[in-house]
Amino acid sequence: MLLEEVRDELEKTQSQQYVELIDRVPADIGDQSVADALADLNLAIVDRHIQELRDIDAARARVKDASFGVCAACGDEIAFERLSAYPTAKRCLRCQQQRERVYAHEATPKL
Repeated sequence: MLLEEVRDELEKTQSQQYVELIDRVPADIGDQSVADALADLNLAIVDRHIQELRDIDAARARVKDASFGVCAACGDEIAFERLSAYPTAKRCLRCQQQRERVYAHEATPKL
């Protein structure tokens, strides 16, 4: 499964970077801090990839049930230009902008 392959590859990369930093002699607090930051960054990358795969799966499901290109919020058609730029779009531009205004505080980076 593609999701498992992405997860495995990113975990290998994350582990290798951490091992390279920690295995240095002497490993100090600075090395550990950098290794932790790399691990956090890789975790964020994994999360982003997983969310992208989920969005693709959801778009495929919408294609199968003939709701692809229909806004999940208002039921209007999603503009071709929007779907061309962002094929997994669930909402029309107007509804997406409204959602982003309402939920803007949730998009704050956590790193």
